[in-house]
Amino acid sequence: MLDIIDKGLLKAVADLEELPKLGAYNIRKNGEGISRQSTKNIQIVSKKDRPGIDINIAPGTKGEQVHIPVILSADGMKDLVYNTFNVGEGADVVIVAGCGIHNSCDADAGHNGIHEFFIGKNARVKYVEKHYGEGEGRGKRIMNPTTKVHIEENGQVEMEMIQISGVDDTIRDTDIDLAENAKLIITERLLTDGAQNAESIVNVQLNGAESSARVISRSVAKDTSKQHFHMNLIGRNQCRGHIQCDSIIMDKAHVSSTPMVSAEHSDAQLIHEAAIGKIAGDQILKLMSLGLNEEEAEDTILKGFLK
Repeated sequence: MLDIIDKGLLKAVADLEELPKLGAYNIRKNGEGISRQSTKNIQIVSKKDRPGIDINIAPGTKGEQVHIPVILSADGMKDLVYNTFNVGEGADVVIVAGCGIHNSCDADAGHNGIHEFFIGKNARVKYVEKHYGEGEGRGKRIMNPTTKVHIEENGQVEMEMIQISGVDDTIRDTDIDLAENAKLIITERLLTDGAQNAESIVNVQLNGAESSARVISRSVAKDTSKQHFHMNLIGRNQCRGHIQCDSIIMDKAHVSSTPMVSAEHSDAQLIHEAAIGKIAGDQILKLMSLGLNEEEAEDTILKGFLK
C-alpha cells in the first residue's frame, strides 16, 4: 500500500510508525483515502458531496490527537480536498495536517487543501501543518492551502504552519475570526530557494471583546526565489493584536512584506512590525571561530532562525 517513496513523504509530514498509537488518523494517497482510525471521542467520516472528511471531536475531549497526512506520488497528480473540523466545547486536542509531494515527471503536481475549523466555547487546539516537496522532474510541486478558523467565546488556537523544502509555488490563504475572549497564536516558518515562489495571506478579525491575536512569520529566501506576505489584523472591539514579520534575504531573492492593521473600535490595540535583512557577518565569523566552515555556519544560523 505504501512504497519507499510514500513512506519517505509520510515521514516528512507525520510519524508513520506512531500513527496507530496517537489516536485518530486519516491517510490520503493520490486522491483517495487508504487508511483511517477513529476513536471514541474523535470520529472521522467521509464527506458525501465532495472529496474530503469531517473530523468531529466530542465536547470535553482531552489529550487526544488527530493526524491527517496527504501523499502525492503519482506523476502529475492534482488533488483537491475539503476537510472540516468540528471541535466540541471544552475540548483540548492536537491536530496535525501535512502534505508531501514527490514529482518525477515534467507535468506539474499539486495539492489544494481547504480546511475549515469550528472551535467551540472554552476549547483549546494546537494545529500543526507541514508541507514538503521532492523529486527530480521538471514539473512543479504546487501547494495552495486555504485555512478558515472560527473561534468561539474563550476558545484558544495555536497554529504552527511550516513549509521548509521543495515546494515550487504556493499561495497560503488563512482567514480567522475570534469571538469574545478568544485567543490566537500563529507561527509561520517558510523557506524558498531556486526559482520558487511563495505568497502568504493572513487575515485575522478580532470581533469579540478582549480577543487577542499574535501572528509571527519567519522566512528565508535564497537564490532567485520570491516571497510575498500580506498580514492583516482587523480590530472590531476592545482587543489586542500583534503582527511580526522577520525575513532573511540571500543571493538574488526578493521579499515583500505588507503588514496592515485596521481599527474599528477605539479600544483596539494593534501593532505591526516587519524586518528584512541579511545574515550578520559577525554571526558567521563567530561560528567559524568555533570550527565551522562558512557554509556550516550559515546553515546553523538559518536553522536556528526557522526553529
